[in-house]
Amino acid sequence: MGSSPAQRRLAEIGLIVARVLLDSTVLIDALRGRPAADRLRLMRRDGDEPWTCAICVEEIWRGSRPAEATAIASLFAGLRIAPLGTAQGRLAGEWRREHAARGVTLHQADCLVGAAAVGVGARLATGNAKDFPMDGLVVEDWPVGR
Repeated sequence: MGSSPAQRRLAEIGLIVARVLLDSTVLIDALRGRPAADRLRLMRRDGDEPWTCAICVEEIWRGSRPAEATAIASLFAGLRIAPLGTAQGRLAGEWRREHAARGVTLHQADCLVGAAAVGVGARLATGNAKDFPMDGLVVEDWPVGR
């Protein structure tokens, strides 16, 4: 996980920048002006980094209406996109295999989103914390729709 010059400077003066990967439930909530929108504004004010990944981008665009395109594009323009590569695919596959051995089915998309968060050293913000029981993943429950 690399860091930007700004992040290194903040670390030098004792400030820590938190990375938080926002899943689809949180992104939808933010787009609708619900509580996640306020939390996202606070994150930015505090200098924390909001992230997402291609899985969440696809999920948002798949469920969108043409009238929402400008707001969606604006939201994604303000987020960093976590890469999904071999390491993330391997971690997601290991999680699915390990849970399947215990009789628990995890969804491929959820595992890839979680692996993207781990890959950039981010916490995962979601309205469906129960969908992310993976070891090594730090999950924040952001209640949505309220």
